Amino acid sequence: MHIFAIANQKGGVGKTTTTVNLAAALTASGKRTLLVDLDPQGNATMGSGVDKRTLEKSVYQVLLGLANLDEARTVSPTGHFDLLPANRDLAGAEVEMVELNRREMRLKEALTRHASDYDFVLIDCPPSLSLLTLNGLCAAHGVVIPMQCEYYALEGLSDLVNTIKKVHANLNPDLKIIGLLRVMFDTRATLGHQVSAELEQHFGDKVFKTIVPRNIRLAEAPSYGIPGVLFDKAAKGSQAYLAFASEMIERVKTM
Repeated sequence: MHIFAIANQKGGVGKTTTTVNLAAALTASGKRTLLVDLDPQGNATMGSGVDKRTLEKSVYQVLLGLANLDEARTVSPTGHFDLLPANRDLAGAEVEMVELNRREMRLKEALTRHASDYDFVLIDCPPSLSLLTLNGLCAAHGVVIPMQCEYYALEGLSDLVNTIKKVHANLNPDLKIIGLLRVMFDTRATLGHQVSAELEQHFGDKVFKTIVPRNIRLAEAPSYGIPGVLFDKAAKGSQAYLAFASEMIERVKTM
């Protein structure tokens, strides 16, 4: 089982879009996949076709030890992968977990019991360095960082890399950066190409070859609760995520 956290401290960089589409693309490739929604906004849950308002159990109960993974997981009716969903309850988990033993290891312990169930587990982390994100990083073998090729994205990247180093040193020696994925790429913008070249220069083969372009069909898909790769398979963004899934499967073989 390969567990990957999809993380970036900056909001609106395509973390959820990446997680949902990668989960659907891996599933379509025959990989047994679980998506864990760790964001209280529950966008990955809704984007997977599951109504967060009707959930009886969610990742919140799993983190607090009130339910196990078997009881809380469901299947995405549109993406066909397993989903550990999230809703607003999760916002309160931060405060409630402070009192618990091994509070940053709650998700890891829940997933360890199901190691033989999945080939891939993808964790959609919230856009902050919270106890929830820490749970994601402590449970993961690696981090995939979706980022836009713009100036501010580079600023936030150094903070995230430092955080990953700290978690690696103190809490999770298995954690490493799997790769950086360039998303929402605007081929017409000169700055985008400059930042992209800088990333390749600095991070080398850690930068995925796949580049996901800005794409209206990908942006429309969540409102229908369907992953973009299934909503319109022919769209450029969908094709990019299908290519990214293939690249991930190959990269995992060399890990």
